[in-house]
Amino acid sequence: MSETTTAARPPEPDFSTITAEELVAYRDTENRFRASGAARAILGEPDTGAAIVWQKIPLPGRDLPVRVYRPAPAGEDEASAPAGLPLVVHVHGGGFVGTAVQCDWTNSHLAANLPALVVSVEHRLLAPDSPLANAADDGWDVLRHVVRHAARWGADPARAAVFGESCGALISALTAIRAREAGLDLKAQVLVNPAVDVTETMFDHPSITEYACSPSRALPQLRFVQRLAVPPGADARALSPLYADDLSGLAPALVVVPTQDALADHGRRYAERLREAGTPVRLSEYPGARHAFLAMPGVEPQAEAAQAEILAFLRTALAK
Repeated sequence: MSETTTAARPPEPDFSTITAEELVAYRDTENRFRASGAARAILGEPDTGAAIVWQKIPLPGRDLPVRVYRPAPAGEDEASAPAGLPLVVHVHGGGFVGTAVQCDWTNSHLAANLPALVVSVEHRLLAPDSPLANAADDGWDVLRHVVRHAARWGADPARAAVFGESCGALISALTAIRAREAGLDLKAQVLVNPAVDVTETMFDHPSITEYACSPSRALPQLRFVQRLAVPPGADARALSPLYADDLSGLAPALVVVPTQDALADHGRRYAERLREAGTPVRLSEYPGARHAFLAMPGVEPQAEAAQAEILAFLRTALAK
Protein backbone atom coordinates (compact mmCIF):
# COMPACT_ATOMS: atom_id res chain seq x y z
CA MET A 1 0.00 0.00 0.00
CA SER A 2 1.75 3.15 -1.16
CA GLU A 3 1.27 6.52 0.51
CA THR A 4 -0.40 9.40 -1.30
CA THR A 5 -0.51 13.11 -0.53
CA THR A 6 -4.26 13.63 -0.80
CA ALA A 7 -7.22 11.34 -1.13
CA ALA A 8 -10.96 11.62 -0.59
CA ARG A 9 -12.68 9.33 1.90
CA PRO A 10 -15.53 7.27 0.38
CA PRO A 11 -19.01 7.14 1.93
CA GLU A 12 -19.73 4.04 3.99
CA PRO A 13 -21.53 1.45 1.86
CA ASP A 14 -24.56 -0.61 2.78
CA PHE A 15 -22.85 -3.71 4.14
CA SER A 16 -26.01 -5.79 3.88
CA THR A 17 -26.13 -5.49 0.08
CA ILE A 18 -22.54 -4.72 -0.98
CA THR A 19 -21.22 -6.83 -3.87
CA ALA A 20 -17.71 -8.26 -4.16
CA GLU A 21 -16.86 -5.65 -6.79
CA GLU A 22 -18.20 -2.82 -4.63
CA LEU A 23 -16.20 -4.11 -1.68
CA VAL A 24 -12.96 -3.99 -3.67
CA ALA A 25 -13.71 -0.45 -4.86
CA TYR A 26 -14.65 0.73 -1.37
CA ARG A 27 -11.65 -0.70 0.43
CA ASP A 28 -9.20 0.49 -2.24
CA THR A 29 -10.52 4.05 -1.94
CA GLU A 30 -10.70 3.92 1.86
CA ASN A 31 -7.17 2.54 2.13
CA ARG A 32 -5.85 5.23 -0.19
CA PHE A 33 -7.32 7.74 2.21
CA ARG A 34 -5.78 6.02 5.24
CA ALA A 35 -2.39 6.06 3.53
CA SER A 36 -2.67 9.72 2.52
CA GLY A 37 -1.21 12.79 4.10
CA ALA A 38 -4.74 14.07 4.61
CA ALA A 39 -5.42 11.27 7.09
CA ARG A 40 -2.51 12.27 9.36
CA ALA A 41 -4.74 14.74 11.18
CA ILE A 42 -6.73 11.73 12.42
CA LEU A 43 -4.13 8.96 12.45
CA GLY A 44 -1.19 10.96 13.83
CA GLU A 45 2.29 11.76 12.60
CA PRO A 46 4.99 9.06 12.72
CA ASP A 47 7.80 9.39 15.24
CA THR A 48 10.83 10.90 13.49
CA GLY A 49 13.03 8.59 15.53
CA ALA A 50 11.90 5.61 13.47
CA ALA A 51 12.78 4.53 9.96
CA ILE A 52 9.81 3.07 8.02
CA VAL A 53 9.98 0.92 4.89
CA TRP A 54 7.85 -1.58 3.02
CA GLN A 55 9.29 -5.06 2.48
CA LYS A 56 7.96 -8.33 1.09
CA ILE A 57 8.31 -11.64 2.88
CA PRO A 58 8.43 -14.78 0.71
CA LEU A 59 5.86 -17.19 2.13
CA PRO A 60 4.40 -20.40 0.70
CA GLY A 61 2.30 -19.44 -2.30
CA ARG A 62 2.62 -15.69 -1.82
CA ASP A 63 4.90 -12.72 -1.23
CA LEU A 64 3.35 -10.80 1.64
CA PRO A 65 3.96 -7.06 2.19
CA VAL A 66 4.97 -5.96 5.66
CA ARG A 67 5.62 -2.46 6.96
CA VAL A 68 8.83 -2.41 8.94
CA TYR A 69 9.72 0.08 11.66
CA ARG A 70 13.20 0.36 13.16
CA PRO A 71 15.00 2.89 15.31
CA ALA A 72 16.44 5.43 12.90
CA PRO A 73 20.22 5.08 12.53
CA ALA A 74 22.37 7.80 14.00
CA GLY A 75 23.16 10.39 11.33
CA GLU A 76 23.36 8.90 7.86
CA ASP A 77 25.32 5.82 8.90
CA GLU A 78 22.95 2.91 8.23
CA ALA A 79 25.57 0.55 9.60
CA SER A 80 24.95 2.03 13.03
CA ALA A 81 21.41 0.63 13.16
CA PRO A 82 21.10 -1.56 16.27
CA ALA A 83 20.90 -5.34 16.00
CA GLY A 84 19.44 -7.85 18.40
CA LEU A 85 16.30 -5.76 18.85
CA PRO A 86 13.19 -7.16 20.47
CA LEU A 87 10.57 -8.09 17.88
CA VAL A 88 6.95 -6.94 17.82
CA VAL A 89 4.74 -8.44 15.10
CA HIS A 90 1.75 -6.14 14.68
CA VAL A 91 -1.56 -6.69 12.87
CA HIS A 92 -3.74 -3.72 11.92
CA GLY A 93 -7.48 -3.61 12.43
CA GLY A 94 -10.26 -3.49 9.90
CA GLY A 95 -10.75 -7.05 8.71
CA PHE A 96 -12.16 -6.35 5.24
CA VAL A 97 -10.46 -2.94 5.04
CA GLY A 98 -7.30 -1.42 6.46
CA THR A 99 -3.59 -1.06 5.90
CA ALA A 100 -0.50 -1.09 8.08
CA VAL A 101 0.02 2.59 7.22
CA GLN A 102 -2.92 3.55 9.43
CA CYS A 103 -0.84 2.43 12.44
CA ASP A 104 2.33 4.40 11.66
CA TRP A 105 1.87 6.61 14.73
CA THR A 106 1.73 3.73 17.20
CA ASN A 107 4.29 1.46 15.55
CA SER A 108 6.88 4.15 14.88
CA HIS A 109 6.71 5.25 18.52
CA LEU A 110 7.22 1.67 19.67
CA ALA A 111 10.17 1.20 17.32
CA ALA A 112 11.83 4.43 18.41
CA ASN A 113 11.14 4.26 22.13
CA LEU A 114 11.29 0.59 23.15
CA PRO A 115 13.45 0.41 20.96
CA ALA A 116 12.32 -2.52 18.82
CA LEU A 117 11.87 -3.98 15.38
CA VAL A 118 8.16 -3.71 14.59
CA VAL A 119 6.85 -5.70 11.64
CA SER A 120 3.26 -4.85 10.70
CA VAL A 121 1.48 -7.46 8.60
CA GLU A 122 -0.37 -6.31 5.47
CA HIS A 123 -2.51 -9.42 5.70
CA ARG A 124 -4.98 -10.64 3.14
CA LEU A 125 -8.20 -8.74 3.78
CA LEU A 126 -11.48 -10.52 4.32
CA ALA A 127 -13.43 -11.00 1.11
CA PRO A 128 -15.80 -13.58 -0.37
CA ASP A 129 -12.76 -15.46 -1.68
CA SER A 130 -10.49 -14.77 1.32
CA PRO A 131 -11.79 -15.95 4.72
CA LEU A 132 -10.33 -15.23 8.13
CA ALA A 133 -8.21 -18.39 7.94
CA ASN A 134 -6.05 -16.68 5.30
CA ALA A 135 -5.42 -13.61 7.46
CA ALA A 136 -4.70 -15.83 10.47
CA ASP A 137 -2.12 -17.74 8.44
CA ASP A 138 -0.51 -14.46 7.39
CA GLY A 139 -0.05 -13.35 11.00
CA TRP A 140 1.44 -16.65 12.09
CA ASP A 141 3.61 -17.11 9.00
CA VAL A 142 5.15 -13.64 9.35
CA LEU A 143 6.01 -14.24 13.02
CA ARG A 144 7.51 -17.63 12.26
CA HIS A 145 9.50 -16.32 9.29
CA VAL A 146 11.02 -13.37 11.12
CA VAL A 147 11.89 -15.48 14.17
CA ARG A 148 13.54 -18.12 11.97
CA HIS A 149 15.56 -15.45 10.16
CA ALA A 150 16.04 -13.17 13.15
CA ALA A 151 19.72 -12.46 12.53
CA ARG A 152 18.95 -11.25 9.02
CA TRP A 153 16.29 -8.93 10.42
CA GLY A 154 18.43 -7.66 13.28
CA ALA A 155 16.02 -9.13 15.82
CA ASP A 156 16.41 -11.16 19.00
CA PRO A 157 14.25 -14.30 18.53
CA ALA A 158 14.12 -14.83 22.30
CA ARG A 159 12.31 -11.49 22.78
CA ALA A 160 9.22 -11.54 20.59
CA ALA A 161 5.68 -10.28 21.09
CA VAL A 162 2.47 -9.98 19.09
CA PHE A 163 0.24 -6.92 19.02
CA GLY A 164 -3.05 -6.36 17.24
CA GLU A 165 -6.09 -4.13 17.08
CA SER A 166 -9.71 -5.24 16.54
CA CYS A 167 -9.66 -7.98 13.88
CA GLY A 168 -5.88 -7.70 14.06
CA ALA A 169 -6.12 -8.53 17.77
CA LEU A 170 -8.12 -11.63 16.84
CA ILE A 171 -5.32 -12.64 14.46
CA SER A 172 -2.72 -11.88 17.14
CA ALA A 173 -4.57 -13.95 19.75
CA LEU A 174 -4.74 -16.88 17.32
CA THR A 175 -1.04 -16.40 16.59
CA ALA A 176 -0.20 -16.53 20.30
CA ILE A 177 -2.05 -19.84 20.58
CA ARG A 178 -0.24 -21.26 17.54
CA ALA A 179 3.09 -20.07 18.94
CA ARG A 180 2.49 -22.01 22.15
CA GLU A 181 1.54 -25.13 20.19
CA ALA A 182 4.70 -24.80 18.07
CA GLY A 183 6.96 -24.28 21.09
CA LEU A 184 7.73 -20.66 20.17
CA ASP A 185 8.17 -18.77 23.43
CA LEU A 186 6.45 -15.41 23.04
CA LYS A 187 7.09 -12.89 25.78
CA ALA A 188 3.88 -10.86 25.43
CA GLN A 189 0.64 -10.31 23.56
CA VAL A 190 -1.15 -6.95 23.34
CA LEU A 191 -4.79 -7.10 22.28
CA VAL A 192 -6.53 -3.76 21.69
CA ASN A 193 -10.34 -3.70 21.35
CA PRO A 194 -10.15 -7.36 20.33
CA ALA A 195 -12.80 -9.32 18.45
CA VAL A 196 -12.38 -12.85 19.79
CA ASP A 197 -15.65 -14.53 18.79
CA VAL A 198 -16.85 -15.07 15.22
CA THR A 199 -19.42 -17.74 16.08
CA GLU A 200 -23.15 -17.07 16.25
CA THR A 201 -22.66 -15.93 19.86
CA MET A 202 -20.55 -13.02 18.61
CA PHE A 203 -23.57 -10.73 18.96
CA ASP A 204 -24.84 -11.98 22.33
CA HIS A 205 -22.54 -9.81 24.45
CA PRO A 206 -24.23 -6.84 26.19
CA SER A 207 -21.81 -4.29 24.73
CA ILE A 208 -22.87 -5.30 21.21
CA THR A 209 -26.45 -4.33 22.02
CA GLU A 210 -25.49 -1.16 23.87
CA TYR A 211 -23.18 0.20 21.18
CA ALA A 212 -24.65 -1.43 18.07
CA CYS A 213 -25.34 1.89 16.35
CA SER A 214 -23.70 4.50 18.56
CA PRO A 215 -21.19 6.14 18.60
CA SER A 216 -20.79 4.42 15.21
CA ARG A 217 -22.81 1.93 13.16
CA ALA A 218 -20.86 -1.06 14.41
CA LEU A 219 -23.41 -3.85 14.04
CA PRO A 220 -23.71 -3.86 10.22
CA GLN A 221 -19.91 -3.98 9.92
CA LEU A 222 -19.61 -6.78 12.47
CA ARG A 223 -22.25 -8.86 10.73
CA PHE A 224 -20.41 -8.32 7.45
CA VAL A 225 -17.11 -9.33 9.04
CA GLN A 226 -18.64 -12.53 10.33
CA ARG A 227 -20.12 -13.44 6.93
CA LEU A 228 -16.75 -12.97 5.26
CA ALA A 229 -14.69 -14.52 8.05
CA VAL A 230 -16.39 -17.88 8.25
CA PRO A 231 -17.63 -19.42 4.99
CA PRO A 232 -20.45 -21.98 5.14
CA GLY A 233 -19.12 -25.25 6.51
CA ALA A 234 -16.09 -23.71 8.21
CA ASP A 235 -15.54 -24.17 11.95
CA ALA A 236 -16.12 -20.74 13.50
CA ARG A 237 -15.02 -21.93 16.95
CA ALA A 238 -11.56 -22.81 15.59
CA LEU A 239 -11.18 -19.14 14.62
CA SER A 240 -12.59 -17.79 17.90
CA PRO A 241 -9.96 -17.55 20.66
CA LEU A 242 -12.76 -17.08 23.20
CA TYR A 243 -13.68 -20.74 22.65
CA ALA A 244 -10.18 -22.21 22.52
CA ASP A 245 -10.01 -25.45 24.50
CA ASP A 246 -6.83 -24.46 26.32
CA LEU A 247 -5.68 -20.93 27.06
CA SER A 248 -3.02 -21.91 29.58
CA GLY A 249 0.67 -21.35 29.01
CA LEU A 250 0.19 -18.41 26.67
CA ALA A 251 2.27 -15.25 26.62
CA PRO A 252 1.30 -12.69 29.26
CA ALA A 253 -1.42 -10.45 27.87
CA LEU A 254 -2.40 -6.81 28.00
CA VAL A 255 -6.04 -6.47 26.92
CA VAL A 256 -6.98 -2.85 26.17
CA VAL A 257 -10.72 -2.13 26.14
CA PRO A 258 -12.34 1.17 25.12
CA THR A 259 -15.65 1.20 26.98
CA GLN A 260 -17.82 2.83 24.28
CA ASP A 261 -17.23 -0.09 21.94
CA ALA A 262 -19.50 -2.84 20.72
CA LEU A 263 -16.61 -5.27 21.23
CA ALA A 264 -15.84 -4.20 24.80
CA ASP A 265 -17.29 -7.39 26.28
CA HIS A 266 -15.26 -9.51 23.86
CA GLY A 267 -12.12 -8.12 25.47
CA ARG A 268 -13.47 -8.39 29.01
CA ARG A 269 -14.59 -12.00 28.58
CA TYR A 270 -11.32 -13.03 26.93
CA ALA A 271 -9.34 -11.51 29.79
CA GLU A 272 -11.50 -13.55 32.19
CA ARG A 273 -10.84 -16.75 30.26
CA LEU A 274 -7.09 -16.11 30.18
CA ARG A 275 -7.09 -15.46 33.91
CA GLU A 276 -9.12 -18.60 34.60
CA ALA A 277 -6.57 -20.60 32.56
CA GLY A 278 -3.66 -19.23 34.59
CA THR A 279 -2.25 -17.02 31.83
CA PRO A 280 -1.07 -13.67 33.25
CA VAL A 281 -3.35 -10.92 31.98
CA ARG A 282 -3.96 -7.24 32.61
CA LEU A 283 -7.32 -5.82 31.58
CA SER A 284 -7.09 -2.07 31.04
CA GLU A 285 -10.29 -0.14 30.34
CA TYR A 286 -10.45 3.37 28.89
CA PRO A 287 -13.76 5.00 29.90
CA GLY A 288 -15.48 6.86 27.09
CA ALA A 289 -13.01 5.75 24.42
CA ARG A 290 -14.38 4.39 21.15
CA HIS A 291 -13.44 1.44 18.98
CA ALA A 292 -10.10 1.86 17.15
CA PHE A 293 -9.22 4.77 19.44
CA LEU A 294 -5.55 3.84 19.52
CA ALA A 295 -5.25 4.41 15.77
CA MET A 296 -6.85 7.87 15.94
CA PRO A 297 -4.76 10.07 18.23
CA GLY A 298 -5.85 13.17 16.33
CA VAL A 299 -9.43 12.79 17.56
CA GLU A 300 -9.21 10.36 20.50
CA PRO A 301 -7.64 12.02 23.56
CA GLN A 302 -6.95 8.72 25.35
CA ALA A 303 -4.83 7.29 22.54
CA GLU A 304 -1.62 8.73 23.97
CA ALA A 305 -2.26 7.22 27.41
CA ALA A 306 -2.97 3.81 25.86
CA GLN A 307 0.15 4.02 23.75
CA ALA A 308 2.22 4.84 26.85
CA GLU A 309 0.71 1.87 28.69
CA ILE A 310 1.47 -0.48 25.81
CA LEU A 311 5.03 0.83 25.60
CA ALA A 312 5.60 0.29 29.32
CA PHE A 313 4.07 -3.20 29.21
CA LEU A 314 6.22 -4.28 26.28
CA ARG A 315 9.35 -2.65 27.71
CA THR A 316 9.02 -4.81 30.81
CA ALA A 317 8.05 -7.97 28.95
CA LEU A 318 10.83 -7.67 26.35
CA ALA A 319 13.64 -6.58 28.67
CA LYS A 320 16.83 -8.61 28.51
